Amino acid sequence: MSADDERRVTITAIAREAGVSVPTVSRVLNGRSDVAPDTRERVEELLRHHGYRRRGSRTVRRADLVDLVFNDLDSPWAVEIIRGVEDVGHAAGVGTVVSAVHQESSSTRQWLHNLRARASDGVIVVTSHLSPPVQAQLRRLNVPVVVVDPAAGVAGTDAPAIGATNWNGGLAATEHLLKLGHRRIGFVAGPPHLLCSRARLDGYRTALAAAGVPTDDRLVRPGDFYHASGYTAGDELLGLDDPPTAIFAASDQMAFGVYEAVRRRGLRVADDVSVVGFDDLPEARWASPPLTTVRQPLVEMGRLAARTVLRLAQGEEIESPRIELATELVVRDSTAPPAAR
Repeated sequence: MSADDERRVTITAIAREAGVSVPTVSRVLNGRSDVAPDTRERVEELLRHHGYRRRGSRTVRRADLVDLVFNDLDSPWAVEIIRGVEDVGHAAGVGTVVSAVHQESSSTRQWLHNLRARASDGVIVVTSHLSPPVQAQLRRLNVPVVVVDPAAGVAGTDAPAIGATNWNGGLAATEHLLKLGHRRIGFVAGPPHLLCSRARLDGYRTALAAAGVPTDDRLVRPGDFYHASGYTAGDELLGLDDPPTAIFAASDQMAFGVYEAVRRRGLRVADDVSVVGFDDLPEARWASPPLTTVRQPLVEMGRLAARTVLRLAQGEEIESPRIELATELVVRDSTAPPAAR
């Protein structure tokens, strides 16, 4: 078929070559779900092969690339999300372009320039803030966007969002410590401007209130999800006149910082101070002792984000604008009943 013939290819010709009806091709183009998977795949392959372009729309699957964009790449949970996105992308024959950008910076401008130059089937953004100018440029590029927020809730955008049940996780972790007999429970919080930080703190406070345990503001210390802040907060809590017998840190990295604070004071994790984290990063099970933590399904969040953005790229409608995957308490050896004092 010549280049001119390819430009003139019609739905009828696609239907004839695929061995299906014209309405079936139309349903594929419109992202309808009532098409058998093997039929959809055959029709989409022919649409790509012939470069079929709907009037006023993008070419179906024009790039076979998905952009995965982080604020930074130095967090261990970034690796878990990348794993999930690439699992789905590999199975779908779609490549993943990973970028680290900062809002209103040269890196953001360069990424948007690259996106305009090479095209993308969709963008998965893992960020605490998606600025209005960036949102506007993505809309102008007609690029589907999905937000993954393991550490944030992104306001002001109509993009589908994939999150986790942070409040339930904070509740479950605190209830676990209460059931062990702890009543002096410290909490190391994440950044207060992040929705997930506030949700985990609210879950902690709700569990205390339900158990009739008064909230002591001295037991709540600020953190930033990273190791050093966990150490600082843990050291401050253990330095109180009436220190906590357990500490719940709102991230695994901060929990590992608390481990260090416990040891530097000549104490032992679990025997003297119980510690709970949040995330269930791979190293949590190999810590000494293995860390009790709230599992945040990071890989699954990446997979769901990839599936969602690929569905949007095909013109499908998304049933829910926000999906929260369940967290789960994973009990290991870092928690025990409080030692007698």
